[in-house]
Amino acid sequence: MSSDLRFDFEEAVKEIVYFIQKIVGGKDVVIGLSGGLDSSITATLLVEALSSKKVHGLIMPTFFTPPEDVEDATWLANHLNIDCKIIPIDRVVDSYANLLDLNPDDERYRMPFGNLRARIRMSLLYFYANLIDGLVAGTGDKSEILIGYYTKYGDGGADFLPIAHLYKTQLRELGAYMGLPKRIYAKPSAPRLFPGHTALSELPIDYSKLDILLFNIFDKGLGVEEAADKAELPVDVAVWVCRRYHATEHKRKMPPSLLEIKHIPPIL
Repeated sequence: MSSDLRFDFEEAVKEIVYFIQKIVGGKDVVIGLSGGLDSSITATLLVEALSSKKVHGLIMPTFFTPPEDVEDATWLANHLNIDCKIIPIDRVVDSYANLLDLNPDDERYRMPFGNLRARIRMSLLYFYANLIDGLVAGTGDKSEILIGYYTKYGDGGADFLPIAHLYKTQLRELGAYMGLPKRIYAKPSAPRLFPGHTALSELPIDYSKLDILLFNIFDKGLGVEEAADKAELPVDVAVWVCRRYHATEHKRKMPPSLLEIKHIPPIL
């Protein structure tokens, strides 16, 4: 990991645990478990902050979800001793496809159905949260959020984001520090919204290089050329990052409206 991205693991855990406790209060929390890095770290931190009895996991695979991902998610739930349910979502996706008379395998509909899968998962998380009067924990990290690499109202839909301030590269190091198995903390990033969907198939560079570039632009405030030079990357990659950030800005904001709240009453 680049020296610029190094941080105090112990202090980071303390800060996140305090944040979770402050936001959640006495409520229970529901989280989607994919078997990947972000959800595994988030679930582990939730248990440390709230206890295993307060955390509930949902594993929501599709027909193309690798079996090892389900195994890793199940292992984590058992390891953390949290309540967990496995809910395959293919039948829900198929019901949409049949209703709309569309083929999910058609290249034209690949991304819409991919985003639909993310939104179905979000709906299930909120359904279960409603059942227990709980909150939904998001698992987005700083790398994904800055480039908008998530589904609006899908995996981007949550009540709070415990690890949103940490880059993907930092989370891999934190996962190792927290004792997660290497097969989880070193697992290649893959949204898996459709068959064969991986981060490397969509992003121009690996997160290990992307994070240095993001840090130079968004934390250091360097210009495009200087940021690219510091990260030892072509300028066009830095240009892509900046364009991507602005193109996905709508994901990080409330929907545009003419609403104006002129006076805010005190909390009573």
